[in-house]
Amino acid sequence: MTKCHTFSLVISLLFLSKSCRSEVFTAMVDLEDLLDTEHVLINTLENYVKAEEQKLELLKRYINLYQRQQNQARGDPQEYLTNPINAYTLVKRLTADWTHVEALVSTTLNADTLANISYFKEHMKFPTDEDLNGAAVALMRLQDTYRLDTSSLARGELNGVKYSTELSAADCFELGRQSYNNADYYHTQLWMEEAQARLKRESNKTVDQGDVLEYLAFSIYKQGNIAVALDLTNKLLELIPTHSRALGNRVYYEDQLKEQEKVQNEVRKKGDDDSEAIETIGVKFHKPNYDDPYGRDLYEALCRGEVSTPIEMQAKLKCRYLTRNNPFLIIAPFKVEEAHLEPDLFIFHDVMSDNEIATIKTLAHPRFRRATVQNSETGALETAQYRISKSAWLKEEEHKHIADVAQRVADMTGLSMSTAEELQVVNYGIGGHYDPHFDFARKEEKNAFKNLGTGNRIATVLFYMSDVPQGGATVFPVAKTALWPRKGTAAFWHNLFPSGEGDKRTRHAACPVLAGSKWVSNKWIHELGQEFHRQCTMERPLAELTA
Repeated sequence: MTKCHTFSLVISLLFLSKSCRSEVFTAMVDLEDLLDTEHVLINTLENYVKAEEQKLELLKRYINLYQRQQNQARGDPQEYLTNPINAYTLVKRLTADWTHVEALVSTTLNADTLANISYFKEHMKFPTDEDLNGAAVALMRLQDTYRLDTSSLARGELNGVKYSTELSAADCFELGRQSYNNADYYHTQLWMEEAQARLKRESNKTVDQGDVLEYLAFSIYKQGNIAVALDLTNKLLELIPTHSRALGNRVYYEDQLKEQEKVQNEVRKKGDDDSEAIETIGVKFHKPNYDDPYGRDLYEALCRGEVSTPIEMQAKLKCRYLTRNNPFLIIAPFKVEEAHLEPDLFIFHDVMSDNEIATIKTLAHPRFRRATVQNSETGALETAQYRISKSAWLKEEEHKHIADVAQRVADMTGLSMSTAEELQVVNYGIGGHYDPHFDFARKEEKNAFKNLGTGNRIATVLFYMSDVPQGGATVFPVAKTALWPRKGTAAFWHNLFPSGEGDKRTRHAACPVLAGSKWVSNKWIHELGQEFHRQCTMERPLAELTA
């Protein structure tokens, strides 16, 4: 019986007592009946009070949990929020957990509290179920890209570094449930197994074991292991013998096992009679391929820092001062580091000050919107799962610092800014990333940049506006090179050959941010206006212009 129903029963019995009061005193039998009524009322009221006390105790536990995390966050909000596990649990607390809080509060019939909650949800930032799913998917992305062990991640460890408090069994269960909702049964299994392990160690159980077993069994079945799915279903039925779905699934799994055994027997007979090879049924381990520049293995290995520039290439790389015969630069030349040759990738050091970074962040923050990509067929801007970040665009006339950065890009590259795009500012969120892509428009992308009328993107300058403790590299799979964020530096490369053809070797990606907050800004420089500035040969564009 629900608590609301209990309260309704109390009201009903009280009204019943009042309606009978005028007649009960005339007969002892009626008074004896009233004793029974009183007994029921007392028991009902006791149960109601106990239920309310349990609700209050549970609400106190939520308050203590929220307050502990709040105190930890207030100590250093930036450090707290840049940890993806903290970010995930914050979103979870304000979605899945908060739904339970609202349900508890609603049973008290406290209209004022519910009205306040509704007001806060309407007028303050409040995460949605979509946010919860996105945060969970981000953790899965980090887990896969950086090969993070599930148990270590649940302990709050990222690559051996302890960043946050441990996840509860309920936290792990919710991660598994979100994966299940996305039909990602591999991660469902990982996190349900972790939830099961943690549940055994919890004195105050945070999730129902039956729920964990049900999700775990089905996710394993979806991956082809019927026998284990059946075993887990039987364990679930030991806990809850009348579980209707489990009873149905058991019959189904048993039928599937019989069919599987029948097929295997036929395969064995065929192998004995015809000497044909029998395929192994089970998990096939994926062997990484680091030679395919368009494969995911190389991209993720670069993100993990497992692939480095060959020694023979490193021996050719130089650092230099760049003046471009500019009187000011002769006094304060640019410090340029060659990161790779052919394609030529350069790193400019100390080219954005802390004050400029602060100004850019301040101007960009109120304008942040989900970052978009350009549809190759229509040219329209749209969001995509392979780019997770928020961005804003700043004009030179908005602030002296923006204009200074634009002029600095011109001095760094020797290219005109007359047709360059506005300064794009980007901040990456939980597991924020941008899958491998080209900055330039390929031949088949006829509508790209059509509305600008300035031609293709001839070059890119990417400013790093923050240090990133773990992850967040800019990687170039064809060049097998990774550029790691360092506050105040900038990366520069040409996207086009002198002929105007796109240089596909510049295909690059922003690796997921594992820990920290990654801020970048970039200038995309277009062809129009570069007639006297673009490189005339395949020689390195900066080599002949250094002092």
